[in-house]
Amino acid sequence: MNNLLLEKKPDFKSKGFQDAFGALREKDIEGGRDIEALINIYTEAKDLYIRNACLKLLYNQNKHPLKDFFEKAYKKEPYLDMKANALRGLLNYAPEAEIEELLENFNAMLEERKKTTPYNYQEYEMLLGKNSLPFLHRKYGYKCLKKTLEIVQKQYDELPEALKGHFTVDENGNMVLLRTPEETGKMITEFFDKINEKYYKGG
Repeated sequence: MNNLLLEKKPDFKSKGFQDAFGALREKDIEGGRDIEALINIYTEAKDLYIRNACLKLLYNQNKHPLKDFFEKAYKKEPYLDMKANALRGLLNYAPEAEIEELLENFNAMLEERKKTTPYNYQEYEMLLGKNSLPFLHRKYGYKCLKKTLEIVQKQYDELPEALKGHFTVDENGNMVLLRTPEETGKMITEFFDKINEKYYKGG
């Protein structure tokens, strides 16, 4: 691992750090020192993109004692897709009963999201990504994972068509665009313009 990533106080703003971190892949992680460095980067980072990248780089490292790290990360992260990434790491260590308890809270947050941010299509696409809930249900087969996946799928299916199919997420957690940014921008803008027009007309 690049020495810039091993520093106790990473210089997140430096081009050297950004280039080294951006080039880092799971196959580059070669043991305890590298894992501790990633945990340190995660802990020091305020940037959600960096924290999420750390979770994805670590969630397959099941030969190392990371249960405590993933438990704290699950509690810490505000977005459900990031919680799902922490959950993927935690599943390497936690029994089904612990996961079921966490998912009861997760499902409650999903129901709340439906009320407070009903058009957050990005979060649904990430939760349905090939590295997220469908993968976890397929790998572990827990009933609680199936229930959560079904809730996410149902809420996604209820989204307006204008908000669906703009991107997906591959097995490695990378975003794959299904439309050009111009097409997506046009569809999203037109959708919200109609919502605003209806609002200002009083219904």
